[in-house]
Amino acid sequence: MTGTAQTRILLADDHALVRRGVRLILDNEPDLTVVAEAGDGAEALELARAHRPDLAILDIAMPRLTGLQAARELSRLQPGVRILMLTMYDNEQYFFEALKAGASGYVLKSVADRDLLEACRAAMRDEPFLYPGAVTALIRNYLDRVRHGEGVPDNALTPREEEILKLVAEGHTSKEIAGILHISDRTVERHRANLLQKLGLRDRLELTRYAIRAGLIEP
Repeated sequence: MTGTAQTRILLADDHALVRRGVRLILDNEPDLTVVAEAGDGAEALELARAHRPDLAILDIAMPRLTGLQAARELSRLQPGVRILMLTMYDNEQYFFEALKAGASGYVLKSVADRDLLEACRAAMRDEPFLYPGAVTALIRNYLDRVRHGEGVPDNALTPREEEILKLVAEGHTSKEIAGILHISDRTVERHRANLLQKLGLRDRLELTRYAIRAGLIEP
């Protein structure tokens, strides 16, 4: 592999053991190298700005910002970076959200030792990588939409509402959320009221349940 450029990888997962295992898989390959590790989505964005990786491998369920939120922001900030989602969830909703967020591949942690290297190299060739169950879901979804004459529904929430929902569900007060997002307490309260109305929910508990179902936080 002498003279071949290495793919510089940012790895983000909130479990250190998972990061260690994934890094072992990647660093054994002469064409792949992990240049930064993050423990949550927000840190992943900071490290992406600092290291300018070629490829970001993001866990879906992480604190502060999920992998999906980080992927959307990373796609906006660094359009050239390739993104893979690494997840324990064999879940069609997460899969489609990952594609909408800009990911070019979706890899299950349970088979990462088998699929991850192929997924990395496919991403760098600008080719999608989908595990067999995801391919089935994609075809079924497409056929259903054609049959009903429908498009893929847009996310019900704006990115800002999603950020606030996640932080509310994690137990932060309005004042804390205002500090984290650099907005006023009143703006946070307005977004909270809009969330409850838009989602037809009544209180923080129901918002938290919705956030878990939407994959913004882990149960």
